[in-house]
Amino acid sequence: MNPTQIERDSMQYDVVIVGAGVAGLTAAIKLKQIAQQNQREISICVLEKGSEVGAHTLSGAIIDPIALGELFPNWRELGAPLTRTVTQDKILFLTENQSFTMPITPPSFQNEGNYIISLGLLCKWLAEQAELLGVEIYAGFAASEILYHENGSVKGVATGNMGVDKNGSPTENFQAGMELHAQQTLFAEGARGSLSKQIIKQFALDKHSQPQTYGLGIKEIWEVSPEQCQAGLAMHTVGYPLDSKTYGGSFIYHLDNNQIAIGLVVGLDYQNPYLSPFEEMQRLKLHPAIRPMLEGGRRIAYGARALVEGGLQSLPKLAFEGGVLIGDAAGFLNVPRIKGSHAAMKSAMLAAEAIFPILDDLGDALPEKGKIATQYQTLFENSWLYQELHQARNIRPAFKWGLLPAMAYTALEQYVFKGKTPWTISHHGSDSGSLKKADLFQAIHYPKPDGKLTFDRLSSVFLANVSHEENQPVHLQLKNPSLAIDVNYRDYASPETRYCPAGVYEIVQENNVPRLQINAANCVHCKTCDIKDPTQNINWVCPEGGGGPNYGAM
Repeated sequence: MNPTQIERDSMQYDVVIVGAGVAGLTAAIKLKQIAQQNQREISICVLEKGSEVGAHTLSGAIIDPIALGELFPNWRELGAPLTRTVTQDKILFLTENQSFTMPITPPSFQNEGNYIISLGLLCKWLAEQAELLGVEIYAGFAASEILYHENGSVKGVATGNMGVDKNGSPTENFQAGMELHAQQTLFAEGARGSLSKQIIKQFALDKHSQPQTYGLGIKEIWEVSPEQCQAGLAMHTVGYPLDSKTYGGSFIYHLDNNQIAIGLVVGLDYQNPYLSPFEEMQRLKLHPAIRPMLEGGRRIAYGARALVEGGLQSLPKLAFEGGVLIGDAAGFLNVPRIKGSHAAMKSAMLAAEAIFPILDDLGDALPEKGKIATQYQTLFENSWLYQELHQARNIRPAFKWGLLPAMAYTALEQYVFKGKTPWTISHHGSDSGSLKKADLFQAIHYPKPDGKLTFDRLSSVFLANVSHEENQPVHLQLKNPSLAIDVNYRDYASPETRYCPAGVYEIVQENNVPRLQINAANCVHCKTCDIKDPTQNINWVCPEGGGGPNYGAM
């Protein structure tokens, strides 16, 4: 029996939203709010591939509450989990053995009025508010297929089959996926969404955009002694451990309860195939300016996730026949501020305002074709979000010139021109195309983990609470398996064994012949392999719903 030939049941909604992150939940809430104001009932379903809302949510995170205040002016009274305000900003420039405190905090790093939060907890709270308004939220169900009307417009999505073995055959636990039809389907999958990238290609939404560029964020949470923690301190670093040609930097946020969140973001446009973002994160913790904050503490959580860095230049067209892109699925992130939550929420609210007027009262009838929410683009271009991203548009691409020239240019942009330069700097090409061949570089010899401050990948994955049903089709697919050895191994020294922060990819020798082994059960769903692979040979597709990490309060 072929699972693809099994007839699936279907359900109809006015709106289906793929992803229960801040963007997806905000869109659902805003649509329900508008419907209430217009004394109208609309049906909304939100699908979340994680085992629960927030399970796959990972961010720094410092949030600017501007969008939350627009969605819920009384968010404090409602008990939103924003309690720890930023009390001090600090920026360090690191060399290998020294640190220098920046005398002035650039505007993009000024966090007065912002909050250090757990984005996962915020998502759980937003889900509660959405359900109170009548939104249906289904966690553990992965949207794995886009459905189309006969005219090519989007009809909805289908969830993946459950209980399929490695060979694609149904097991005794087989459960067919469900078709969800809607007038409008909102894709809120986050960076490099598996369906969003298909939508962008299908409708050529990036035809007039520059290539999207990404970073990989790796984060740990530590429990430390009271004297090591300064609750409310937001520290950022540039420089070491990354070289001057590699974009990135770290964040160290001091939380309540003697906890510190530390992370490193590495731009995925790096050139050296021997670079390992995971190992660079471990080196960071050994720096004399960082080590005293963590020494003697206990690492309690780990995670990794790609983030969009293309900004305004890389935003695709936002609406298409039958749906829209919102949040990081489109690329709404202010890179200089390292903030995307408020942008994701605002984009979702704008999308809701554009979608509601085109929802018909269909009753039990199925729509014959999907409409285009044309006002979404206009609303965005007339919003504070557009102005914010426009002012920040030149900072990230300037780093293609190297660290020091980019820092000088950033000062010019922020202090002299204040984001109002008459030019727009273009990005480099794709992140996958930036990697150079291994024979141009020397291998990087990273120190062995000490098990106290530095760790290996497998012990880190354990802290991410990763769980996958192992007897299922591998969700990391090679379009052409021979390229893994013929190109990646021979020309680039198998960079996937280093850029993956979870130890998914491994070169094993069989009779002295190298073979790429994919340990898919380790995957933390960061999407780095889908982005960085030099031949774009790795295709990340959704595993069974409910699999992957469970970040809890990360």
